Amino acid sequence: MKQFIVIGLGRFGFSVAKTLSEKGYDVLAIDKDEGKVQELANIVTHTVQTDATDENSLQTLGVSNFDVAVVSIGEDVHSNILATLILKQLGVKHVVVKAQDRLHGKVLSKVGADKIVYPERDMGTRIANNLISSNMLDYIEFAPDYSVIEIQATDKMDGKNLEELELRSRFGVNVMAIKTEDGLEITPEAKQIINRGDVLIVIGNNKSLEKLRSF
Repeated sequence: MKQFIVIGLGRFGFSVAKTLSEKGYDVLAIDKDEGKVQELANIVTHTVQTDATDENSLQTLGVSNFDVAVVSIGEDVHSNILATLILKQLGVKHVVVKAQDRLHGKVLSKVGADKIVYPERDMGTRIANNLISSNMLDYIEFAPDYSVIEIQATDKMDGKNLEELELRSRFGVNVMAIKTEDGLEITPEAKQIINRGDVLIVIGNNKSLEKLRSF
């Protein structure tokens, strides 16, 4: 089972560490703030109060033995970048780093970050897209131009099957699954009837999904 380090226990880091721990993974949570460390002490496997920009401290903790490190240091960009660099130098295989903006992300890429996340931007995008359409329940950016959305069946869809709706030919989107009262239908057949209250999980490019929202 994978072992994780989470560095920086603000809202984002706390949430990541807590969720991983609840899913049964070993988590080492690190922060300079003793209060933040104490908040997670009874939730995750290990907590340590230390400066993540101190190479000796991280080496002593044996960070190279962990599979994934998540650097979620927020406002201190210098510490964020330095911690990322040290983790890679110490041999952590996969380092995920929280970035403030695109320029910050570019710098992180240069120092070896394997994955860069933009929590504030991504959450803002997700909320904004959820607000656009009353029948869209959730939105996940899948790639720069592609997304996965959950959309509630509209009156125009009620009582029709996927073949009749022709969503692929009309909008260029694919229905990956349908949530019904009876459960989840994965890769539904063309004859699958859509009923009011069903939820369609759809993937497509953003322009196509935009057209589907107004259907």
